[in-house]
Amino acid sequence: MAGTLKSTYIIAEAGVNHNGSAELAARLIDAAAEAGADAVKFQTFKAERLVSRRAQKAEYQKRTTGEGESQMEMLRRLELGDDVFGKLAARAEERGVEFLSTPFDVESLTMLVGLGVRRMKLGSGDVTNAPLLRAVGLTGLPVILSTGMCLLADVEGALGVLASAYLEQRGEGRRLPFDALTSPEGQALVEANVTLLHCTTEYPAPLDQVNLRAMDTLRQAFGVSVGYSDHTEGASIPIAAVALGASVIEKHFTLDRSMEGPDHRASIEPVELAAMVRGIRAVETALGRSIKRPGPAEIANRPIARRSVVAAVRIAQGQTISLDMLATKRPGAGISPMLIDELVGRPASRDYEPDDPIER
Repeated sequence: MAGTLKSTYIIAEAGVNHNGSAELAARLIDAAAEAGADAVKFQTFKAERLVSRRAQKAEYQKRTTGEGESQMEMLRRLELGDDVFGKLAARAEERGVEFLSTPFDVESLTMLVGLGVRRMKLGSGDVTNAPLLRAVGLTGLPVILSTGMCLLADVEGALGVLASAYLEQRGEGRRLPFDALTSPEGQALVEANVTLLHCTTEYPAPLDQVNLRAMDTLRQAFGVSVGYSDHTEGASIPIAAVALGASVIEKHFTLDRSMEGPDHRASIEPVELAAMVRGIRAVETALGRSIKRPGPAEIANRPIARRSVVAAVRIAQGQTISLDMLATKRPGAGISPMLIDELVGRPASRDYEPDDPIER
C-alpha cells in the first residue's frame, strides 16, 4: 500500500452493519481484531448531507430492507454520533486494530481528522465528488480510493483533484487537476499517497463482473499501489486478488448475515473473516520473491528425486562403453544424465555390475 506496509493491508469493513447501535459497532471492532484484520472501517455521514429526500434506494437495498422507506429514512437509522465514533476509535486502539471510517461529507472528514485517523478511505460513489476529494487531499493524509463504476477517465479526474490538493497543502499553490497530476511533483505525491481499489459496485457482485485483471490496468495507467474492495459472496476472490498483486483488501463483514440491514447479506461472518485473513497470509508466504531456485526443502530432495548414470549390464574394466550399456536411475548422487554422451566411447575405469554408478 502507498506509504508504509509490506504485507497486504486487510480492512474489515463494518460499514453500517452496526444497524445504528454503538454496542454492536464495538462488538464488530472486537470481531475484526480477533480475526486478525489490520483495520476496521465504518462509514461517517449525516443523511441530510448525503441524499436528497427524493433519492431512491438501490435495488439491493430494496431487496434487503424493503421498499417502504426512502434512502434518507434508511440512512437516518444507520447514523452514529460523533461522540460514538470517538469511543469506537478508542476501542480500536485498545484492541490493536486501526480505526478507519469513510467520510461522506467535509464535516465528517473534519471530525475524523480530529480523531487522529492515519489515512482516509473514500468510496466509489465519491470518485466524482471534487469538493470532498479536494478536502481530503488538503489534509495531507494518504488516501485509499475505491473505483467501482469507474472508467479510467473518472479515476484520472479524481487523481488530478487529489494531486492539486496535495500540492496546495504543501504550499505550492493551487493548480488545475490535469496540470497537477501530470507534473513530476504531483505524480510523485499521488504515487506516494494514493492506493486505488478495484471494485464492482453490486451486492453481491456477480463473479463474471469482478474483473480482477483491472487491477493491473490501474497500476499500469497511474503508477500507484492497487488493491481490491470485494463484494462477492465468500472469501475466495479476495485471496485470489492478493495472488494477483493486491496490496489492500477490503471486505464487508457482519456478526450475523441474517440481521436486518442493507449490507448484511453481502458480508461474511467473523469465522469467515478469520479464514480469509489466514488465506491471505498463506498466499503472501507462498508468493515468494520471484527468483527461480530450489528452496532448502527441495535441496534435500534433489539427490533422491534425480538420477545418475548407472550400468545397465555387466561391464568389464577397459571395455569401451556404448549407450546401450548405460541407464539413468535414482539416486542422483553420481554423474548427471546430462553428461551421458561424454561417457560413450570411453573405456570403463573398472568392472561394473548392473546398477553400479558409473565413474569417470
